[in-house]
Amino acid sequence: MQGTPPHPGARRADSRRWKALIVIALAQLMVVLDTTVVNISLPSAQHDLGISDGNRQWVITAYSLAFGGLLLLGGRIADLAGRRRMFIIGLVGFAGASALGGAAVGTATLLAARALQGVFGALLAPAALSLLAVTFSEPKERAKAFGIYGAVSGGGGALGLILGGVLTQYLSWRWALYVNIPFAVAGIVGAVTVVREPDERPQRSRLDIPGVLLATSGLVLLVLGFSHAETHGWHARITVLLLVGAVLLLAVFVLVESRVATPLLPLRVVTDRNRGGVYLSLGLSVIGMFGLFLFLTYYLQVVKGYTPVVTGLAFLPMILGMVTGSTQIGSRLMNVLPPRVLMGTGFLVSALGILLLTQLKVESSYAAVVLPAQVLLGLGMGTAFMPATSLATHRVQPRDAGVASAMVSTSQQVGGSIGTALLNTVASSSGHRWAARHLQQAGSLGKVGYANHAAVHGYTVASWCAVSILGIAALAAFTLIQAPRQDTGPSAATDTEKTTAPALHG
Repeated sequence: MQGTPPHPGARRADSRRWKALIVIALAQLMVVLDTTVVNISLPSAQHDLGISDGNRQWVITAYSLAFGGLLLLGGRIADLAGRRRMFIIGLVGFAGASALGGAAVGTATLLAARALQGVFGALLAPAALSLLAVTFSEPKERAKAFGIYGAVSGGGGALGLILGGVLTQYLSWRWALYVNIPFAVAGIVGAVTVVREPDERPQRSRLDIPGVLLATSGLVLLVLGFSHAETHGWHARITVLLLVGAVLLLAVFVLVESRVATPLLPLRVVTDRNRGGVYLSLGLSVIGMFGLFLFLTYYLQVVKGYTPVVTGLAFLPMILGMVTGSTQIGSRLMNVLPPRVLMGTGFLVSALGILLLTQLKVESSYAAVVLPAQVLLGLGMGTAFMPATSLATHRVQPRDAGVASAMVSTSQQVGGSIGTALLNTVASSSGHRWAARHLQQAGSLGKVGYANHAAVHGYTVASWCAVSILGIAALAAFTLIQAPRQDTGPSAATDTEKTTAPALHG
């Protein structure tokens, strides 16, 4: 603020910080793109490599298991070994894994490459967000930077659908993996030349090996359990065993973290009311957003008969909505309104968008239903994600920046896994029930029309579930998050840091 002397611990702004933002956003875009770009190319890859139907899902699951299971470890390694160093290592490894996957001649090689992408993505994602947090500490600049980052994080998945469709249709499914290489090379060059992090380093400490084993095992079982729920059902014995095992391991993890001297996840990071509220509401919101991705992709391609390219282009309004919500609404209002207002309202606007999809019919037009639903979802999520990612690292202790950033990605990854499994199960079972009740219409509708009506009914029921979950996300944001607007008070340190550590965060 003008006229206010700088805080004694505040760092001098890096003159290359805006160039660094471009590099960080580029790396984040690569990671987010990879979550959806491969989905569109999967049918072509399956046919080309002769992947069985049973192994097809593992092309997606191998990535999500490694990524979700190792995020906390990646965040802590960034805190201990250096964020910029892990950022570069993550980029190099991700590029190598993408090259290996693109050149795969068999199922095993492709699955191994996808798992490696997840490993290096788990190093890269928390390092990127924590670098952003320590680079921008001035409130107005922080709002702009996190607005851009939020737009990339929110819109990247939908952009991946477009890119995946174009690459698969006009080149080859292999380019859905090769496309990461130029992103990574540009990121590496930028990281070496313009990305810097503060000279301050936390004191060296031992890595919490018991915590690593418990957290990684628990998160892997959790993601795997939801994946099995999607394919085998919630009542399948393997699903129940995996989810119960995950809960037990994560419960023991929390107990261990409360007792060890140098925990992998210091409980102060998640027990802070504001950060805890961010992690919970973000995770819940992603469940609803993944529902839209999942159902609209099938609806547009299977029911409406759109090509992969046209399907991808049909998601453009959501991307534009996210960019607008993040950079024009969230970033402009973050220094005016408390985060809970922006987040809660954003989730409610998103819920309104999905509410429109509960009215979806086989004969519905894109312009009348799908278009406004996407615009509302994009605007709402963009507005909410921007203050959420900023608040998750706001005033966090410097030695915890990496793991606090990792928790943002972890909540989104777990939310995505739950959303895919839960909403797909709801849609499938509802569709089957509709088909059983309307057998007499099979003759008049025809085989394809009958199947399409059943599927669309399932999508609308699942959309009602997504609306309810986004409503709960909004409630969590309004009630749990009590932080004031983020330009008030000293921005350099938390209460526990003011006398003990240099300030790194806004």
